[in-house]
Amino acid sequence: MSTETRSQSGPTSLREPSGPLPVGTLVAGCFAVCLAQIALAMPATLNGLFQQDLHPVGSQLTWISDAFLLPVTVLELTFGVLGDLFGRKRLLVGGGALLVVGEALAAASTGIHMLWVGQAVAGLGAAALFPTSLAVIAAGTHTARDRARTITVWAAALSSGGFIAPVLGGITGNYGSWRWAFVVVTGLAVLSTLLSGLLAQNSSAPEGRSLDLAGQITVGIGMFALLYAVIQGPSDGWTATPVVIAYVVAAVFIALFVVAESRAAAPLLRLDLFRNRAFAVASFVAVVGMFSYLGTAYATSIRLGPIQHQSPLRGSFAFILLNAWTLLLLPLISRLLEKVSPRWVLGAGLALMAAGDFVAAGLPVHDRALTSLILPIGLVGIGFALTVSSITATAVNTVEVHYAGMASASTSLLRDFGFTLGPAVIGAIALSRAADEFTRKLADSGLGAQVKAAAGQVAAEGGPLAVNSVPASSPPGGAAPLALEALGNGYAVGYVVCGVAALVCCLLSVIALRGKADQTATLGITPTP
Repeated sequence: MSTETRSQSGPTSLREPSGPLPVGTLVAGCFAVCLAQIALAMPATLNGLFQQDLHPVGSQLTWISDAFLLPVTVLELTFGVLGDLFGRKRLLVGGGALLVVGEALAAASTGIHMLWVGQAVAGLGAAALFPTSLAVIAAGTHTARDRARTITVWAAALSSGGFIAPVLGGITGNYGSWRWAFVVVTGLAVLSTLLSGLLAQNSSAPEGRSLDLAGQITVGIGMFALLYAVIQGPSDGWTATPVVIAYVVAAVFIALFVVAESRAAAPLLRLDLFRNRAFAVASFVAVVGMFSYLGTAYATSIRLGPIQHQSPLRGSFAFILLNAWTLLLLPLISRLLEKVSPRWVLGAGLALMAAGDFVAAGLPVHDRALTSLILPIGLVGIGFALTVSSITATAVNTVEVHYAGMASASTSLLRDFGFTLGPAVIGAIALSRAADEFTRKLADSGLGAQVKAAAGQVAAEGGPLAVNSVPASSPPGGAAPLALEALGNGYAVGYVVCGVAALVCCLLSVIALRGKADQTATLGITPTP
């Protein structure tokens, strides 16, 4: 049975737990975010098997990841409000249950569309778990030191999910089927639901909070339209009528979201939080920095899977390198967050991510040796370990515990919006570049007319990835080496884009976070002690 205590702090009475953070709450929150990250990261290790089994064409492979990420991004703020209103424990339990349903649907899918549905339902569950797991932990801590430590543990659990996912995906994909990976996650979701129901202490902060339907509708439509345009652009054409309309709808509804939030009595997102320079900078870095990270992960998954046709077990090596460092560096990061200015932690992490991406961009596409990935992917992984904890701590520590739900939901939304943009933007850039190069090289090649015609037809239907997967014995197979080179160059550009994004965030963090960044007095919000 959970307990709730009422405490007075400032002008409002809030239902936040008093005393030290219960161990059961920490365990339930960390397991929940670990589960959500496992579900998010799992498809990346299985892209090669999806390509072989389901034969997705054009942007369909990208939608497997973004069908999960889209509801996460669109609904995190709403789930943050629901947790404040009705209790965060209920959201942990409900989110786990939705993940059970979604992962089970994905495991039972027989086609690409049913897989999308399962991913979308699971994404709804993750949308509840990401902000709520952080809010329930942040609400139970009362000093900057305790919060830094618990946020570091939470971030380590988040990264552990990214570490566990490729291991599970690699083993199940190599020795069974990609469907077994979703079966395993279904079992973990059942366990998380039970842990949350039995161990988590409830907390809420309903005063001044209410559902903002206008904000939710406008941000939902705006983000969906934006992602649709970015993902479908390479396959449908950037000037295609549906893509252009989607961009216009995105611009209009995102503008309407800003207007709705500025006028709402209880907004989904308090825009005045961004008057705090530290929060605003951390928010920007959360979007662009996490775009860089997941864009790198997505480019690596496509390189190892659909391009090089390496097994999921071999491909899991790269994802272990990306995510293991947060666990290994946990004691160091915790001390750094206590003793070193966040701008230096952020700057160092983002600089390492940029360096890793630039090195990865120079790897030849014919190089299948996993040892070649150790340096670039290891640098990105270490950089991510430093970055994710410091972003979260910077954003949440700028507001009082009263606003833990708002701050954690906002930070989670921005982080996962960056995650969602990563596969979408990098996939769009890489595939567009690869398609243009392949078309040009195919026309200039000495291949026979029959081979050119067959390869051109396959490329028109499924892009260079489809040509790269054609058996060498068939007529289009003669153009596979051209597709391989084009894809390698296209995703190399993707790595460069990720590196530039990380470098920009590095410079911004070091420069803009100098001195006192708190401007919370103008908001009626005081810094956490």
